[in-house]
Amino acid sequence: MALSKYTSEIKFVDHNEEVIFNFLSNFENLSQYVNESLLQKVSEQVPQIKVTDFESDNDSCRFNISGMGQAEIRIVNREPFRTIKIESSGSLPIEIIFWIQLLPVSPYQTKMKLTLHAEMGMMIKMMAGKKLKEGINQLADVLSKLPYR
Repeated sequence: MALSKYTSEIKFVDHNEEVIFNFLSNFENLSQYVNESLLQKVSEQVPQIKVTDFESDNDSCRFNISGMGQAEIRIVNREPFRTIKIESSGSLPIEIIFWIQLLPVSPYQTKMKLTLHAEMGMMIKMMAGKKLKEGINQLADVLSKLPYR
């Protein structure tokens, strides 16, 4: 297995870093956005992957991926208002460590950058590497536009 690193473009979010951190560091906030419609869109973009049975709590979210089994991502470290570190577990053939980094620009604007370290076999990297690079930027874009409160 080989380690690959994917980094998003830096996004500017028109909210205070404390508000963004408090929202993103609680996976229960994701459940209002991860619904059947979103899961269907993921399946349309990557037909070989069907995600079902999404559930979340404060520290983790779990879901099934067709043909691969149960996956879980868990927040393993929170550095208030700066960094959220997330790791994967479950039966997937890929291990991830994921960081959300926040840096204040002004009282109402924050820079956000996502970094993904993925440990995967060469075959999976050949099939998914480009999608992971695109996906990390799409995720950063989505997170930058959430209605933080």
